[in-house]
Amino acid sequence: MSTLSATKARENFYKLIDKVALEHEPALITGKRHNAVLVGEEDWRGILETLYLMRTPGMANSIKEGLKTPAKDMSEDIDW
Repeated sequence: MSTLSATKARENFYKLIDKVALEHEPALITGKRHNAVLVGEEDWRGILETLYLMRTPGMANSIKEGLKTPAKDMSEDIDW
């Protein structure tokens, strides 16, 4: 994660937005009173989805088990 001052972030704001979004790498912006992190929208949505899935009971274990299943053993029929 890159770190830059609020002054530098303000000077290059549009370039910073592009960099964060295209490189999928957040930027830490430091200020005199507080710090903040700038994250691209696509990455933020991914974070929110991950948080949602991880708070669903049993979902983490289900995902782990699913990752262990070889592709050749998967069914094309979804049994919902």
